[in-house]
Amino acid sequence: SRFSSILCRKPLSQKCPPMGLETLKIDDFQLHASSTKRYGLGAHRGRLNIQAGIYEDDLYDGAWCAGRDDPLQWFEVDARRLTKFTGVITQGRSSLWSSDWVTSYKVMVSNDSHTWITLKNGSEDLIFSGNREKEIPVRNIFPAPVIGRYIRVNPRSWFNSGSICMRVEILGCPMPDPNNYYHRRNEVITTDDLDFKHHSYKEMRQLMKVVNEMCPNITRIYNIGKSHSGLKLYAIEISDNPGDHEVGEPEFRYTAGSHGNEVLGRELLLLLMQFMCLEYLAGNQRIRHLVEETRIHLLPSVNPDGYEKAFEVGSELSGWSLGRWSNDGIDIHHNFPDLNSILWEAEAKKWVPRKMFNHHVPIPAWYLSKNASVALETRALIAWMEKMPFVLGGNLQGGELVVTFPYDRTRSQGMTREHTPTPDDHVFRWLAFSYASTHRLMTDANRRVCHTEDFAKEDGTINGASWHTAAGSMNDFSYVHTNCFELSMYVGCDKFPHESELPEEWENNRESLLVFMEQVHRGIKGVVRDLQGRGIANAIISVEGIGHDIRTAADGDYWRLLNPGEYRVTARAEGYSLASKKCEVGYEIGATRCDFTIGRTNLSRIKEIMEKFNKQPIRLPVRQLQARRSRERRLGT
Repeated sequence: SRFSSILCRKPLSQKCPPMGLETLKIDDFQLHASSTKRYGLGAHRGRLNIQAGIYEDDLYDGAWCAGRDDPLQWFEVDARRLTKFTGVITQGRSSLWSSDWVTSYKVMVSNDSHTWITLKNGSEDLIFSGNREKEIPVRNIFPAPVIGRYIRVNPRSWFNSGSICMRVEILGCPMPDPNNYYHRRNEVITTDDLDFKHHSYKEMRQLMKVVNEMCPNITRIYNIGKSHSGLKLYAIEISDNPGDHEVGEPEFRYTAGSHGNEVLGRELLLLLMQFMCLEYLAGNQRIRHLVEETRIHLLPSVNPDGYEKAFEVGSELSGWSLGRWSNDGIDIHHNFPDLNSILWEAEAKKWVPRKMFNHHVPIPAWYLSKNASVALETRALIAWMEKMPFVLGGNLQGGELVVTFPYDRTRSQGMTREHTPTPDDHVFRWLAFSYASTHRLMTDANRRVCHTEDFAKEDGTINGASWHTAAGSMNDFSYVHTNCFELSMYVGCDKFPHESELPEEWENNRESLLVFMEQVHRGIKGVVRDLQGRGIANAIISVEGIGHDIRTAADGDYWRLLNPGEYRVTARAEGYSLASKKCEVGYEIGATRCDFTIGRTNLSRIKEIMEKFNKQPIRLPVRQLQARRSRERRLGT
């Protein structure tokens, strides 16, 4: 690619990649087994990194488990075509309650599934060392590649307190076969000339620099702070006026990698910045319009420390959680202050809106103290979220295929899942659907479930709290503390896909990434000014019937995401009289202009005049007291 050549990149290594048990490229009907303990532990569940549900039930368990524990059991993959097999990766059973893994195994291959050849070490059958516990993957590379259509793993020994259970990935390259229709039909080819590889921290920084040098007029690199180990958290801004907030132009953000082992989002953002730069230069009207009308911020690696841990062991061996947390063991995405409970308590006491606003809920003092267990990365994110007038944001996660929207925390205490909508539920549903429906797989009713949940039934979207409750999420905090509507995009079943999967994953997500950005232009926007035409910062914009207000930015400009319809909108600011008007939102993209001009109230003008002449305004109680005294004096005389 153009970027690879600038970066002097070596081509991808010629090692055979995973065949796709984890990524679901291998269909359920290609997996077979000698016997099965029950349906939920069938061969179709024997996929690397597959997760069991909390209630390990009949349908969705965490491995293939044999019906009998003897050396005659096998797990088989039908590659559907001649394949050069080079290795096997195994894991034990994903389970909270039981401990099962295979400690050694043989491997056999066949061309017809009747005659099997066992891999040998001289004249002896080769016995491979398996797992020592259930989570850490173990890879065995064959002494020499073997060619066949079918491959079997035959467990020889297993953990003595457990059963024969395993999760598997096969490494293999399809042999050239131009007539093989099955393979051609499933191939996704990208025409975008981008740098498809996993980037270390240094390579990520280098790539961002190259993008900036290719498109200096529309990009700017900056950092929002540092990680626990001192790595800078780099962001790139894409805008026709980088470095400046333009009045009336909404700000958008994508972040990725808050869980360092969920690396697909990081690579998607690096691909997105390359794509936008190249397409802008090529005169692509859609991209030019986005860049000219929006200030876009991309932060590809929120947790670079965690990423480096996962990157070091690589795509196949990082398991399900290595590198998830920050260096000091914190889950960054759920490390924000839980402002939901503060807001809900105030609502229950009927304090809203008299004693407390229904938005911009302040951060409690304990959270800001030095002793609070708050990651440096979280503090940097909060400062960034408070500084920039973001309107819409998406954080890219991994390990599932679904878009989640707030609230992420259940309102009823003790409930692990419960539908908990925000006052803007209809808008959030639309935003989530705009990403999911344009993704190549998310809303496909025929696609296989990643782990245990069938999100395609829900149009590939779900309210966060309906899935599993989580306090202090970035999404809830963003909505309750700032103006920004934030959603989570889970962009693939495999958290750390092999490099060879990146072109296809880019194709899966490219349109969604662009469509979601364009939604920042849906709803109303405008400027709140005083009678002299000056913008008023921090004015409150309320929409009748929606119990969540937003505020104007420093120049008095605002953006309010709304679905099509007619709304009564009110602007108010301290010391000013309020103004209301009807604003209509159409179906076409492009926010409706809705400006307000508001004048000072008499009281605030009197206060201002008196302060100007250094006179304190007379407080009403004092005046009443003087009136009463003079009355008493008159009566006394």
